Amino acid sequence: MSELETVSYSVEGGVATVTMNRPDAMNAFNQQLRSDLAAGLQQADRDDEVRVVVLTGAGRAFNPGADLKEGISNSVERQLIYEYRPILDAISNLQKPVIAAVNGFAAGVGLSVALACDLAVMADNAFLLSPFTTISLVPDGGATWLLVRQLGYKRAYEMSVEGQRLSAEDALAAGLINRVTPPEEVVSNAQAWAAELAKKAPLSLTATKRAMRLAMHASYDDVYRLEALLQGHCAASEDAAEGVQAFLDKRAANFKGK
Repeated sequence: MSELETVSYSVEGGVATVTMNRPDAMNAFNQQLRSDLAAGLQQADRDDEVRVVVLTGAGRAFNPGADLKEGISNSVERQLIYEYRPILDAISNLQKPVIAAVNGFAAGVGLSVALACDLAVMADNAFLLSPFTTISLVPDGGATWLLVRQLGYKRAYEMSVEGQRLSAEDALAAGLINRVTPPEEVVSNAQAWAAELAKKAPLSLTATKRAMRLAMHASYDDVYRLEALLQGHCAASEDAAEGVQAFLDKRAANFKGK
């Protein structure tokens, strides 16, 4: 892929690591990072070598949100729709699991990015923050939708209007993240988890993500029908036959995503 200025991209063992790389600004979003991050995630989706993606930040923060040193743009609505939305859509629509490695605090639209991921590992000294009421703004980047569905209305509203830091342990207890780890191990632990998932059947990972994403807002009937459709596709795949044979042979399956 073409060189990205503010994002680093690497692949090892079926795992792509996409790193927001503006450490001097704690990875705050400027226009270049918005463009680069969307491009890096889209590249991971197209890359046939990649089965799982780890998303993290360089330095001591995951992402604090928009770079306020640039000021609040008069075109913020346009930015949210045309520059931030492609990032969130890339995570949601990626045909592979995305693990957020929250190496430091995630705030503002950076919180939205972390919440949008399928799984999350968080440093034990990191925190989540929705700070918008302190600067007379509204949670954005899909944060209201994500928080209400992951916390419930009352807890989501409280977190958003109080503007209090949510620790890693509290985030774990609330179900916003999956695992807590020492800061120096957060990326390596996320990568190790990703490597284990990369051994699973790719078609199954994709289909399960698709069904569960729909389940967040669709009816039982719609989700049931999608499950049946996806199961039909998976059952007819070479990987399903390989999985059954591997089970009978008592060996590890060699999935090819076909």
